[in-house]
Amino acid sequence: MLTVLAGGTGSAKLVRGLTHVVSEDLTVIMNVGDNISLHGLYICPDIDTILYALSGLLDTSRGWGVKDDTFHFLEQASRYGVEDWFRLGDKDLALHIARTKLLKTGLTLTEVTKILGEKMKISHRVLPASDQHIETRIKTPKGELHLQEFWVKLKGEPEVLGVTYQGPEHPQPAPGVVEAIRDARNIVICPANPVTSIAPITYISGIRDALASVRERVVAVSPVLGGRPVSGPAGKLLRSIGVEVSPIGVAELYSGFIGKMIIDESDEVMVDGIGRLGVEALTTDILMEDKKGEQRLAEFVANV
Repeated sequence: MLTVLAGGTGSAKLVRGLTHVVSEDLTVIMNVGDNISLHGLYICPDIDTILYALSGLLDTSRGWGVKDDTFHFLEQASRYGVEDWFRLGDKDLALHIARTKLLKTGLTLTEVTKILGEKMKISHRVLPASDQHIETRIKTPKGELHLQEFWVKLKGEPEVLGVTYQGPEHPQPAPGVVEAIRDARNIVICPANPVTSIAPITYISGIRDALASVRERVVAVSPVLGGRPVSGPAGKLLRSIGVEVSPIGVAELYSGFIGKMIIDESDEVMVDGIGRLGVEALTTDILMEDKKGEQRLAEFVANV
């Protein structure tokens, strides 16, 4: 079994590539820190992106939502004063309605995600990191914001003073998550935002401890190339928590629970620096600009 920790658009690309190059069972453990309640619906953006990617429904040009979707509902709702900053497509809306309805019957997020995956004819296992609500909060000069407010509503413009993860005092991994880590041939940490996609997962001590216990089997793909993130606000967020924006900085952040890190071949000069952290650095082309790129990187990752 291959187990993957994922969140965001870069994760979806690598997961999609892995489905084409590995024949073994694939389990994807998903970030839940960006989940949000809007318009009476419980929305799980990272989980949904993976569900859409695995079912062939993903709008790959945007990296999120359903391909060929329309936004008539949101356009009409905005006429009545409903906030429309979070882009919910008409087809996308159906998934949120179904999830919310199932959750209200008393099912857990894990159980609901399994049902939705089956309805979407997904053969791979998608697990939320936790069934409990964990929320990534961004500290700014004007107060704390939900991650979605910071990144989507305000386009990542406010100054970042820090990041917190709010939830239960001792959040618990969802059923099957720890086992999926301990029993896997290899565990892959996708090239996702370390602060808002991976940290909310490793914030759960049971997951972090499980990763540390099999550290030699854990490989991370760098989300940073040179001194800049491949995409998104990772640079700004890393700096806010005092982490250098470089593959070395990310390796140091992950060093307690990874044994290897895949970095871009253009960053070969950093191999020794990463090695001094007790992490083996491997180099390849980490950019996934098309399906061939996804499968090329997936093949490299699968054979590490």
